[in-house]
Amino acid sequence: MKMAKNVVGVDIGSTSVRAVEIRASSTGIATLVRFLELPFPEGAVNRGEVLEPLMVGAVIKRLWSTGGFTSKKVALGMGNQRVLARDFTVPRASLAHIREALPFEVQDMLPVPVSDALLDFYPISESIGENGPVVHGLLIAAIKDAVTGNVKAIQEAGLSPWEVDLIPFALARVLITRPQITGTVALIEVGANASTVVIATDGVPQFVRIIPAGGEDLTQALKLKLALTINQAEAQKKRLGLAQQVATSEERKIVEILHEVIGELLASLRNTIDYFTTLRSHEPIRQILFTGGGAQLIGFANALAEITKLPVVEADPFTTITLSRSLDVDKLKQIRASITVALGLALGSLE
Repeated sequence: MKMAKNVVGVDIGSTSVRAVEIRASSTGIATLVRFLELPFPEGAVNRGEVLEPLMVGAVIKRLWSTGGFTSKKVALGMGNQRVLARDFTVPRASLAHIREALPFEVQDMLPVPVSDALLDFYPISESIGENGPVVHGLLIAAIKDAVTGNVKAIQEAGLSPWEVDLIPFALARVLITRPQITGTVALIEVGANASTVVIATDGVPQFVRIIPAGGEDLTQALKLKLALTINQAEAQKKRLGLAQQVATSEERKIVEILHEVIGELLASLRNTIDYFTTLRSHEPIRQILFTGGGAQLIGFANALAEITKLPVVEADPFTTITLSRSLDVDKLKQIRASITVALGLALGSLE
């Protein structure tokens, strides 16, 4: 694929859209030149899946004019609960042949007919099987409807979908592969409605899981159990989080609810890591890289470290890029977790 001089990564979330524009150079070092986030009207998007393409397209069009984005080439991400990533092993062949044969080989692994899914294969390694050489990799399957709505919204905004990339791969690209992090590490991104786990060895993703739970579940629990508005619930969640000490019985109740709901997500994350460890006992995970808007919750990182018995460090998406002098660097660093996906999507166009 011919590399675009400027490309924009677009991350369509449940409540907002985030865009990052990068400028390529002959040296391969990218410069972040623009970023912006705008909210969606309620009901326009559900768990990252566009329900109202016209409405979302109008917001993205306004995002472009407000943010001053110069490129109409868009790298779009997919990665909600309607995208499946599973270990898959096939006889060794060219990647083109493997992809061509997928519809005939994976029907039993899919929750929908093959005709309703978009399929891809991501090779990881090779070995010798019982009947000869094989390729181990990840089967990627996305429900067509979940992709076409997002693509249509981009087109409604007058933009061109340059490529559609899997969000877990975009995250790994910007936080593991490009920084050349060695050994086996787990990358966990907690978004509003989904949490993504990518386990990579020497920069190569080995294992992907998308858990349909995130920070929005905490907000909804506070809203329902304490009869708060969404804004009130969100504010209390951000203020208290998993606080160790509280001043009032009301605050204690809020923290108890947050602990209860996040306990389920923590258990799912631990079980996912344990599952990989059981499969690949020779590849011990040495640390967790933590990111995403939901990961900013007070006390979350400490709770994750305690339940997994692994060191947890905040991931930095800016280690392999430069920042334009025209940007507000302080603001950029404050929201870096929320724009990491969009940045990873844009950087994919440099490969």
